[in-house]
Amino acid sequence: MASIASRSASQALRTASRRACRASVKAAVARTQAASYSLLARRAGRASQAPSILGSRGIKTLDFAGTKEVVYERSDWPLPKLQEYFKNDTLALIGYGSQGHGQGLNARDNGLNVIVGVRKDGESWRQAIADGWVPGETLFPIEEAIQKGTIIMNLLSDAAQSQTWPKIAPLITKGKTLYFSHGFSVVYKNDTKVVPPADVDVILVAPKGSGRTVRTLFKEGRGINASIAVWQDVTGQAKEKATAIAVGIGAGYMYETTFEKEVYSDLYGERGVLMGGIQGMFLAQYQVLRKNGHSPSEAFNETVEEATQSLFPLIGANGMDYMYNACSTTARRGALDWAPIFEQANLPVFEKLYESVKNGTETRKSLEFNGRSTYRQDLAKELAEIDNQEIWRAGKVVRSLRPDYKPDSE
Repeated sequence: MASIASRSASQALRTASRRACRASVKAAVARTQAASYSLLARRAGRASQAPSILGSRGIKTLDFAGTKEVVYERSDWPLPKLQEYFKNDTLALIGYGSQGHGQGLNARDNGLNVIVGVRKDGESWRQAIADGWVPGETLFPIEEAIQKGTIIMNLLSDAAQSQTWPKIAPLITKGKTLYFSHGFSVVYKNDTKVVPPADVDVILVAPKGSGRTVRTLFKEGRGINASIAVWQDVTGQAKEKATAIAVGIGAGYMYETTFEKEVYSDLYGERGVLMGGIQGMFLAQYQVLRKNGHSPSEAFNETVEEATQSLFPLIGANGMDYMYNACSTTARRGALDWAPIFEQANLPVFEKLYESVKNGTETRKSLEFNGRSTYRQDLAKELAEIDNQEIWRAGKVVRSLRPDYKPDSE
C-alpha cells in the first residue's frame, strides 16, 4: 500500500501537471528528483553509508562458485550521467501492469522522460492517472505513445503482446529501440508471431522480482537485481543502453544473459521452487500432517509459517549453510539426511519441467489459456480453489495472529 506521504506526493504532482505546461513539469521533476538515489538512501537511514558504498563499486568480474561473470552496478551510472545519456529520448512504456507501474514510476523519479501508453479509459488508464500520469502530456493511447517514443518498452502481458503485435509492429520504425522485460514473445516467435523489425535495437531488462518489489526496493534506496540481454544490436550501443535503462528503472546490479536463457530460467523457476513447486510441497506436507491427526494450526505453522517467517529469511540473508548451523542438532541431522532423498525424487520432475519449457509446451499452454475470452473468469475459478484449500484458510487465521498484522493486508 502506498504511504500517506507518497499519496500526497502523487496528488501534488497531478495538480502541478494540470496547472503548468509539460516543460515546466519536467523541470520541476528534474529539480526535485535529480538526486533520487541519495535522497532515497537518506530516507532509509543510510545516508552516511551510501556515498562510500556506491563510489567504490562498479563494473567488475566476479567469481561465482568457480565461474567468472561480469556484473554491472548502479554506481556505473550516476544520475547526472544517466539523465544526460537519455536527454534526447522518450521512454514509451506500453502497458501499466505490475512491471509497468514499478518501472515507470522509478524511471520518472530518476528524472527520465517517460510516457505511458495504455487503452484509453480502461482500468490501466485510470490507475496511471491515479499515479500522476497526465492524459495528453504523459499518458496516451498505445499507438500514439509508440509514435512519440524513441525507446518502446513493451510491458504488456505475454498474451497481449502476441495479440497486439500486428498493430504495434508497423509503428516500431528505424531509429527506435524495442525493449522487453521478458524474452517470451521474441524467443517463442513461431507461436507468438512477434518478429522485431530488422533495423532497430532489441534489448531486455528483466528485474528478478515483481514490479511491486521493483518499486518498493527503489523507494527504500536499495535496488533489485536484474538480467540484461541483447537480441539485436543495430547501433552498436544496445548493451550499454540496456544497462543504463536497468539503472533507470531501479536495478541495483545487473548480470548478462540471453533472451533464450532468461525466458527458459524464468518459466522454469516460476513453475518450480518459486511458485508451483513450493505450493505443491506445502500442500503435500500439510496433508500428511492432517491425516496423522495434527490440527490445522499446527500443520500450517510447521509447514508454512516457520518457513516463511523464520527459515526462508535466514537462507536469503545468510545462505543455507548458515541455516543448518543455526538450527538444532536434531533438525540439522534430519535435514542433511533427507535433502539428498528429496533431490533424487524431484530431479526427474525438474528435468521434465525444463524440457517442457524449452520445447515450447509451456508457452503454448500459456498463450491458449491467457488468450481466452473467458480468461479472467477461468483464472478466478482456479484461484478460488486454492484460496479455499484448508491450508490457506487456516493460514489466514494464523497470519491474523502476527503482532504486525494489518486487517486490510488480506
